[in-house]
Formats: sequence, C-alpha cells, structure tokens
Amino acid sequence: MPTPGLPPTFSIASIDAQRVEEALARIGPKWTTWTAMTLAQANGPVRVRDVAAQLPFVSEQFVGKRLATMHADGLVIRDDDRRGGPYRLSALGTSLAPVLRTVSDWSRTHLTQEPMAEAERVEDALRRLHLRHSTTVIQALDSADGQMRFVHIAEAAGLDNGLARQRLVRLQADGLVTRTGSRHGDPYVLTDAGQALGAVYASVEHWSQPFALRGGTAPPRPAAAAMRTHVGIPLGAGADGARTAAALRRSAAASNVMFSHAPQQQPRVSAAVTARSAPGRGR
Repeated sequence: MPTPGLPPTFSIASIDAQRVEEALARIGPKWTTWTAMTLAQANGPVRVRDVAAQLPFVSEQFVGKRLATMHADGLVIRDDDRRGGPYRLSALGTSLAPVLRTVSDWSRTHLTQEPMAEAERVEDALRRLHLRHSTTVIQALDSADGQMRFVHIAEAAGLDNGLARQRLVRLQADGLVTRTGSRHGDPYVLTDAGQALGAVYASVEHWSQPFALRGGTAPPRPAAAAMRTHVGIPLGAGADGARTAAALRRSAAASNVMFSHAPQQQPRVSAAVTARSAPGRGR
C-alpha cells in the first residue's frame, strides 16, 4: 500500500535530486540507522553508553559524536542538555519508519535476499545511495530512457569528467549502473535495482518536506572518524567484513521496532566465526 501523501507512481525524473541528497546526507552516514532503531527499541530516553552497548565494535565516544550529529540534524532530541543527558527520537526521527521500510523492501527485492538484521540491510542500501551527486547521475541516466554515453551523463548531471567518472565507477560497484559493453566509450544504463529507485527517492523526498519548509538543510557534513573499541578490529572498509557482519546479526539491536513487518530469523553463526569476531584483550 503506498505511503499516504505519495503519488501512486514513482518517477525518478520527477524528484528533486538536491532535496533527496540533502536528506540522504542526514540518514545515510554509517550507524545512523542502527542508532535510530536502538532508540526506537528503547521507546524512551537512552544514554550514550547504553546506545553504544548495542553497536558492535563502535566506541562510546564515536556514538556520542553520531548522536550529536543526529541532534543537530533534528533526528533526536534531549530533554536534559547537561553532560551525559539521554537522547530519544524526535518526531522527525520517528517519521523515518516508512522511509526505512521502503529502503529495506528495495534492498530485499533488488540487492540481496540473504537474511540479515534490518538495520544492517538498510545501512548497506543507504551506503549505495547517499554519496553526493549519485542521485543526479542516476536521474540523468533515467531521463535518457535507455543507453547514455559518459560525456552526456557528465553534461546532464552538471559534473566535471573526473567526478562523473568516480560516481559511475562507484555506482557500478554498488550494482546500480552497468555498461553495455567492455570497450571504452560504450554507453551506460541503469540496472534493475537502479531503475527501481523511484519509490525510495519519493519516500525520502516526502520525509524531507518538514525541514525543507523550514528553509532548507545545512550542507552535508563529513561524518566524524570512527574510533576503535578494541585493538585489532578496524572500523574502515574492514568493518564491513565477516567479523562485523557476524556480530551485527548476533546483536540484540537487530530489532525491527521501526518496521511494520516481522524480523527475519537470523542465521546461526558458527563457533569459528564467533571466535574470530571476539574482541581482543589488548587496549
């Protein structure tokens, strides 16, 4: 059933790409969805240390920075601004639920059907979408109604050749764009996953209306650098590997409180993987 207030059909061409990208800049940074779902699960004010306890391999200091960013973006609020005061979801943060459901359904249909925690699924999907100018490139390809050569994509998206190439390489790696051949100069097309993004973009744009009406959003800010909770467990690209995935699926934070559908049963993690994902003793 369509979300109330949204049009019955979802056209990528009709969305406001800048508004969508500004909204994605708020909800796309790593651990934002997981933090929001942890707060929703608690259904009340939660202190930083209690949120951090639900985020594997993330330091309490980093969670505090992520919550501070979410507070500045209006996703969470504090009833007590004193140091250590707890956070809870704002009305804007709570209203993310239909957006996250749409993103999750798109991922399950077009990216991967393997069982995983919903927060993990949504964050993986948003990672593919929230990079600046990605929406513009996808919209340009959609408007072509077929194949489009690189130079025309860069021109339509208003990007220089270097940045346009970077975005296309990333979108190809993320499964949203592909090329019609292997030769230099062969045109690009949207994959099925890319073509199906209309509903996701429409949902994000619809959600962004309250802060768009207040005069627009602040420019996207870089996320604070993640810190290690334990020695030997990186939080860069390696954090998306088998050890983190195993820990996320075991985490009690894998609740679907913000989702209308029941959680999927998580796969049993083998003892070997559990041993590898156990935190180190060193500091």
